[in-house]
Amino acid sequence: MEDPGKFLLTDFLATSFPTIQTIVKGASALRGQNKNRKITLFQYTNDKKISVPFEDEHFYLRGSVEYANPQLTVEEVQGILATRLLATCANYYLEHGLHTPTQDALQEISEALQKPPKGYIVPFLLNTDDVELDRYSMNPLKQSIIDSGQSAIPAANATTEGLKIDQAYAKKYSGSLISKKETDLITETLNTNNTSYLDFVDSIKCHQLSELSVFFNINLSLYSLRLPLSTLKAEDKTGLLHYIISQSNHDYASVEQAYTCMGRSMNKRTTLLTVPHSKKGYGSKRAARGKLHFENNKFHDATITYKTTSLYPNDIDPQDIAVAVCEDKFSIAGEKFAEYSFNETASSPQFFLYSLASPEDAAIWHGVGAVGSSQLLQSYTNARNACRTDQFIKDLNQKYNLNVGVPLQFNLSPDGLWSHPTYHNIDASIGSIENLSDLVNRGIKLEYLSNFK
Repeated sequence: MEDPGKFLLTDFLATSFPTIQTIVKGASALRGQNKNRKITLFQYTNDKKISVPFEDEHFYLRGSVEYANPQLTVEEVQGILATRLLATCANYYLEHGLHTPTQDALQEISEALQKPPKGYIVPFLLNTDDVELDRYSMNPLKQSIIDSGQSAIPAANATTEGLKIDQAYAKKYSGSLISKKETDLITETLNTNNTSYLDFVDSIKCHQLSELSVFFNINLSLYSLRLPLSTLKAEDKTGLLHYIISQSNHDYASVEQAYTCMGRSMNKRTTLLTVPHSKKGYGSKRAARGKLHFENNKFHDATITYKTTSLYPNDIDPQDIAVAVCEDKFSIAGEKFAEYSFNETASSPQFFLYSLASPEDAAIWHGVGAVGSSQLLQSYTNARNACRTDQFIKDLNQKYNLNVGVPLQFNLSPDGLWSHPTYHNIDASIGSIENLSDLVNRGIKLEYLSNFK
């Protein structure tokens, strides 16, 4: 294939131009409304993590990756490419006005894609750091994660000490979930890493994205933001995430409002809005069982039980289910939530809450309606609408210069999700694809989720 990047761009303009029109109009409408917003993201430059402050007004487009696997998957790569394509096309049309794509436009956008991201619309990746290390049974470090006692520990708190390639995994899934080149890269990075699991994963994915940038002829070095735990660790009690946790757990009424956003009843009160970590280090949301107790309107306490729990299988073998190994039981006084301090009570808030701290004005989801959760997206939308009207977590905009409206929602079309050409799994490692042109030929199609406003 002569130029994969230009092929993808041409196809994207043909199939997804309505999404470009939508984000251009949305970005134009927001101009001038977020002048006081200051955002700091990070980016890897020459294998070093560099903080990048954004002092000027921008419109932020969020893509996403996870720390549940060190190797890039075809799903992640498609999402990153879609984020870069949408942002770059939209920045071009913001400057030149919306018009039918021409050869001159194609050439200029193609040249912009080859350079680092630039413009009013900033594409970034939200790296969720509260996940288990092997959430989807696709981590080639599988057995050592269990052996090192880290299967139920949040990725943000994990270290690389004791981790090594699971040879049985590597053999079983060679060519479908992992490649030898990737296991060699992972082993080499483990030997030179500073023990931070997050830095280890980011380093590997950054290395792979550098190589993919050459193949696609698209610069894939995007900015990133780690949420929620890295941000909570860096905040004091006056920080944004601390405020979100405190306000949503303030009393019965505030918890009830959060439950309403999730579409849940207060009858059983078993969903923890933020899941306290065990003193043993456990923090798996799926392995934690909770119960909220109230006295009159006051949040009295929460009891938390951690039990060894099955997580999720990979797409190749539905019987190969990841597991979070843990046993513990304790209670936390309600005031520890209502007057929240992460230093005193480390916990992992639910996504629909901590995503309020993301600067996103638009977001790209992966296959909602097929593999993506529409229920999660609905909770996310409900919470932002409730905050916008001050029915939930009041004064966010005034206190923290947030845009608490519902971001524009885009979706990798379910019928166009990339997958392994042979095994048809979307969790295939990018290194297991022998001919990347097989993916490129499928193109990238985005749709606007107008139902989630």
